[in-house]
Amino acid sequence: MPNTIKSNENYPNITESDNWYNRALKVQKPITQTLAKGPGQFTKGVAPKYLQKGKGSHLWDVDGNEYIDFNAAIGPLSLGYTYPVVDEAIKKQLEDGITFSLMHPLEVELSELIQEVIPNAEAVKISKTGADVCSAAIRVARAFTGREKIFCCGYHGWHDWYIGITSRNAGIPEAIQNMTYTFEYNNIEAIKEALDEDVAAIILEPFIFEAPQNNFLQELAEVCRENGTLLIFDEMWTGFRIALGGAQEYFKVTPDLAVYSKACANGMPIALLTGRADVMELFNSEVFSYTTFGGEALSLAASIATIKEIRDKNVPAYLDEKGGIIKDGYNEIAKEFGLENLTKCIGYNCRSMVTFAPEAGNGLEVKALMQQEMIKRGVLWAGFHNMCFSHSDEDIQYTLSAYREVMPILKEAIESKDVKSYLKGEVLEAVFRKTSNYNIKPALAKA
Repeated sequence: MPNTIKSNENYPNITESDNWYNRALKVQKPITQTLAKGPGQFTKGVAPKYLQKGKGSHLWDVDGNEYIDFNAAIGPLSLGYTYPVVDEAIKKQLEDGITFSLMHPLEVELSELIQEVIPNAEAVKISKTGADVCSAAIRVARAFTGREKIFCCGYHGWHDWYIGITSRNAGIPEAIQNMTYTFEYNNIEAIKEALDEDVAAIILEPFIFEAPQNNFLQELAEVCRENGTLLIFDEMWTGFRIALGGAQEYFKVTPDLAVYSKACANGMPIALLTGRADVMELFNSEVFSYTTFGGEALSLAASIATIKEIRDKNVPAYLDEKGGIIKDGYNEIAKEFGLENLTKCIGYNCRSMVTFAPEAGNGLEVKALMQQEMIKRGVLWAGFHNMCFSHSDEDIQYTLSAYREVMPILKEAIESKDVKSYLKGEVLEAVFRKTSNYNIKPALAKA
C-alpha cells in the first residue's frame, strides 16, 4: 500500500519512480529541467523522483504515495495545486484558444492589473520565464545608461550575463564574464567603493533569507540615483508573497525596474518586467526583446485570476501568519531537544529555511537525514517552507508533529558523529549557488 501522511512504518515504495528514472537516463541530458527538482536534491533510494498529481497543498508521486508539499513547485504555487478559481480561468480561455496570430486583449488586462498593484509599474512587459525578464532588464538598462557593467546579488537565471560569474560558466566568453560583478548583501560601503561611471545597473533579490539592515535597500536606491545607475529588484521569490506589490511595496523602496515570475500565475509559465516609462520606452525601438509565446492566453488568464485572488483574499497576510507558526514551531522543537545551537529555521515567514550549523556535521548528510525521515512521515521536504494559501492548520500542525518525531533521531545521529550511517539513501549533492556567504565583494574597475 502507498504511504500516506502519517508516521508510516516504512519508507515509501518508489519502484515506479525508479522505472521512469531509468527510462529518462537513456534519453535526457540533463535528467531534470529544473535543478532544484532533480534527483541530486532528494536522497536517492528514499525520495520519489516523479510526481503524478497535486491538490491544494498535497502531492502524490507516481507510486501513489501522498505528501504535504512545502516546495510550491520551486515557487510558482502561491495558492495551491488545482486551485479552482485559477483552473476555471484556464479552462474558460482554453475554449477560445491558447495562442493567436495577433495580440490578445488579456495582455492589456493583465498589464492594467499589474499597474494597479506594483508600485514602479509605469509600464509593463510580459514574457515567459524569470531568466527572460532578467536579461531584458539588463539589456534595457545598458541601452538606457550607455554603460556595460552589472553588479548583482542573488540568483538571476541561466543566461550568459549572470551565470558567467558562477562555477557553471563553461561556454560563456571571458569578455561577458568580466562585465558582471557580485557584491555582499547589506554591505553598502563595498558597493559605494566599487561603483564607477560604467555601472549600468545593480540587480538583486531584495532579500533571500537575510533581512536588510540599516536601511540597506533605501541607501542602495539613493546610491544608484547619485551614480546614474539603474536599480533592479529581482522579485521572483518576493513578488506577490511578502506583499501584493512585492518587496518594493513592503520596504517602500521603488526600483527603476523589477522582474517577477513564479507566484503570479499559480504554476502557469509567465514573467513580468515592470518599470519606469522612459526606460521601458526603449523596447519600442532600440532594444529587441520578443518571444512567440509571450502572449499565450492560458497563462495570461491564470495570472489575472491568481493576482485578483491574492489581492481579494489578502494571501500575503495568510502566508505570513501560517509561515510564522511553522518557523517558530520548528525553533521551539529544536530548543526542546537542546539543538537550538545546531539547527535553526530562518527567513521571512512566507518562505523560511531550515539551517544546520557546521558543528552538526556534514551539512548535506544532516539535511539528507532530515529529508528521509520527513518523507517517511509524508512531508516532501527540501529544507524550505515555501508557503501557499492552501496550507491548512492541519498541515502545519502535522508537520510540526513530524519534526518532533524526527528531532531526537537527528540529535542521536549528530551526537554519534556518524550521521552518514543513519542514511538509507544517498547523500544530497551540492549546488553551485549557496544560500548564505555566497557573494564576493565587487572588484574595482581597472584603469
